[in-house]
Amino acid sequence: MIPKNEPPAHQFLEQNQEMNVSRQLEETMSIIQNVLGENDDFIIRRIRICDERPAAVLYFADLIDKQTLNDHIMRPLMSTTSSDDSKTDSRTMREFLLNDTLYASEGRTELQIIEIVQTIVEGNTVLLVDGLEEAFIFSTRHVDKRAITQPETEQVIRGAREGFIELLGTNLALLRYRLPTPDFRIKTIRIGRVTKSKVALCYVDGIVNPALVEEVFRRLSLIDIDGLLDAGYLEQFIEDNHISPFPQIQNTERPDKAVSNLLEGRVVLLVDGSPFALILPTVFSQFYQTVEDYSERYLLVSFIRLARLVALVFSLIFPSLYVALISFNPELIPTEFAVAVAGGRAGVPFPSVIEVLIMEVSMEVLREATLRLPQQVGGALSIVGVLVVGQAAVAAGFISPITVVIIALTTIGSFATPAYNAALALRLLRFPLVILSGIFGLYGVMIGLILIANHMLSLKSFGVPYLSPIVPGNFQGMKDTLARLPLWSMPKRPAQLHTPNDTRLGKFSQEMSEAAHNNTLDPLKVGNTRRNEMDGAASSDHSHSSGDHTD
Repeated sequence: MIPKNEPPAHQFLEQNQEMNVSRQLEETMSIIQNVLGENDDFIIRRIRICDERPAAVLYFADLIDKQTLNDHIMRPLMSTTSSDDSKTDSRTMREFLLNDTLYASEGRTELQIIEIVQTIVEGNTVLLVDGLEEAFIFSTRHVDKRAITQPETEQVIRGAREGFIELLGTNLALLRYRLPTPDFRIKTIRIGRVTKSKVALCYVDGIVNPALVEEVFRRLSLIDIDGLLDAGYLEQFIEDNHISPFPQIQNTERPDKAVSNLLEGRVVLLVDGSPFALILPTVFSQFYQTVEDYSERYLLVSFIRLARLVALVFSLIFPSLYVALISFNPELIPTEFAVAVAGGRAGVPFPSVIEVLIMEVSMEVLREATLRLPQQVGGALSIVGVLVVGQAAVAAGFISPITVVIIALTTIGSFATPAYNAALALRLLRFPLVILSGIFGLYGVMIGLILIANHMLSLKSFGVPYLSPIVPGNFQGMKDTLARLPLWSMPKRPAQLHTPNDTRLGKFSQEMSEAAHNNTLDPLKVGNTRRNEMDGAASSDHSHSSGDHTD
């Protein structure tokens, strides 16, 4: 046991990084026991191999697959005898155990103590043999995981029904399944002095810009933190502007969405223990697009996308516009509507700006309470909060009916934004816009919108302008911004990513989609057989009817 005046285990290992496995088994065992021996679930199984050579198997009982350990490691080891072709030479013994005796599919050797300890705490099994200066490491990790289900935060009507889970290996397998190409690359890095969390950097070689991969890896390597518990930690460290309310890195739970971005030339980051993938670089138009936009026909999708944009505008400026019109410019309201609004506001003790702010704060509190409560109770609370409390406030003359309608439309608009973090930014910006409109009227609304637009124009995500392809303008990119044009009309990858291979649609496919298709089974060409007669096939000169044709 390490004395109390010595540093913790991870600091002890960092200070002795060059410490290697000793030929004396007990010496190596003493070091590892000093580091891990105080854990009740740390198992040391001492055995003898070849009838005479001492060995030890080390593992954490709750992190391994015991069946794999028993069948593929323990049984072959304890079945070896001195009559086997294993000499006392350490090299011969190493080759004998690794290549002839043990059945484990993932096996390797390691020299450094720090790496051996790290593999043990990750769920691997380590074999130490007396007389060998190397340790055998076998992959036996087995952690209970939840099933692959449909993502909770990104629901679609038409699309895949699988989402990422917490285990990094499973998430990488989901990407490999959708990208069966040798160009798909996965680079891993460990971040966190204590947690040593594994982060996977994924990209498609030949499509992604190599400078982007180098910059992402550089930013990751600069992170020095004790623990990395979620992908959101990474997002806050590597984004360009840390004080902006707008997210500059997109997150997703959907493997198909991650793959589609990889094929455009972006980089995807996955963290062991997090079901979310980070997509970078990101532009603002990605936050109101969904995977479903590319599964349906472009006319229908374009209409739905415009509806989302209307909802986005509602969620941002509707309350402030209402305050400005009621308080400063009522002459802009039609007379009949102005009379109805004035009748509804009769007896309300607050000015419109205070009234809207009270309702906005109440809705935010109600939304947060609904989110944190259990699902069975949360639905009932939302109904009570919206119907009962709202109706009671109107009946008591505390709030005008038109204000309840405005706030309801605003809340519905924020729910229609597909990305939660982008909707959260718009919810936050509503409050300064309402305050500006309460002070300056429509001028305040315009000032606020100009400041927001100016801020968005200044943002960049890994060098990519946040409002591209609109600013700077790119005609090819605009085909998939406000509306989505047909897939065959977008043969190029996004220009702002500067990919070495910008062509994603073959010339023949594009020409075939634009050309007129042959109506192979058109009745006017092939005819219909009815009652042993050819019916519906017109002659070339149209001189006789189809009834003249007989079998």
